[in-house]
Amino acid sequence: MADFSDIIDQSQMKEHMQHALKTGKVSHAYIISGENGSGKEYIARVFAKALQCEKKITKDDGVIEACNECHSCVQALSESHPDIITITHEKPNSIGVDDIREKLRDDVVIRPYESSYKIYIIPEGEKMTPAAQNALLKTLEEPPAYIVIIILTNNINAFLPTIISRCIVLPMKAVQDDSIKKFLMEEKHIVDYKAMLCASFARGNVGKALELASNEKFEDLKNGTIELISKLENLEIHDMMDRVHALLEPTEEDAKNSKKGIDQGLLEEFMDILLFLFRDMLVFKATESDEHLIFSDKISYIRGVTQKCTYDGINRIIKDMETAKNRINSNVNIDIALELMLLGIKERL
Repeated sequence: MADFSDIIDQSQMKEHMQHALKTGKVSHAYIISGENGSGKEYIARVFAKALQCEKKITKDDGVIEACNECHSCVQALSESHPDIITITHEKPNSIGVDDIREKLRDDVVIRPYESSYKIYIIPEGEKMTPAAQNALLKTLEEPPAYIVIIILTNNINAFLPTIISRCIVLPMKAVQDDSIKKFLMEEKHIVDYKAMLCASFARGNVGKALELASNEKFEDLKNGTIELISKLENLEIHDMMDRVHALLEPTEEDAKNSKKGIDQGLLEEFMDILLFLFRDMLVFKATESDEHLIFSDKISYIRGVTQKCTYDGINRIIKDMETAKNRINSNVNIDIALELMLLGIKERL
């Protein structure tokens, strides 16, 4: 239903918004900053809906929620509210001065049609050109009492200092793995081991966890990567690299941005899978329990490796992987970095 109770973690942000709702001290401008997929727009719309609600509800725990039944809430839920305006832009990589002038600066002089506030949501705010930011600044300097501007961004450093100084900045916090796992299991009915896997790889980003949970290619990559490691002993270097390239082959759409025929996003996930796999081996070797394993569905393979591999051997493998990641980030030839890493894993397994 998109309420404050549906927002996972983000306690500081929710507390600030709740204080505004309870006291009526609403800022004329906010910046919500966080990674793509972290839920910035979701939170902005929850806040906007509650601000405009005609019959706000106070729950037993003191949290103020929108009623979700009044005329305003129905419009907000269908994204057709005349006083909740999303600033769109025609150019994919920039929000130009005309976008801000026509859709915001020239529009704010018109009072709300039917609500207390006129709320403007600006997704991808980091794409505003300097001229667009300066146009916005004029509104921020002398805002009408009824406007609320919510800027969403993945890069707070993209803004002029004068913009930041006139906004309340609300940073998204990384969501706890346990919270994401619980959400995936209870709300999306994802099985426990897969929910733990997606939560671990999402690194606190709920949107990424949801994407991974429904991404068959990620599941294929996970299984293919672990199968590659399990067969390293019998593979020559050219066979290893052929399998790596098959796993990391970009789609036609992404091929133009790839290096050496390797999808950069898949490469990062490939390296993370390896790192989590061998960390699981260290955990299992220490505890002989699968309770805290990310790859608990691979317990048979993990048990087999830990029976013949020493702590030192697994730790050296993890160091080899970290070295490979550093080399790749330093623009060393990707194939060479991966070859050296895989040969090191093969030797120590």
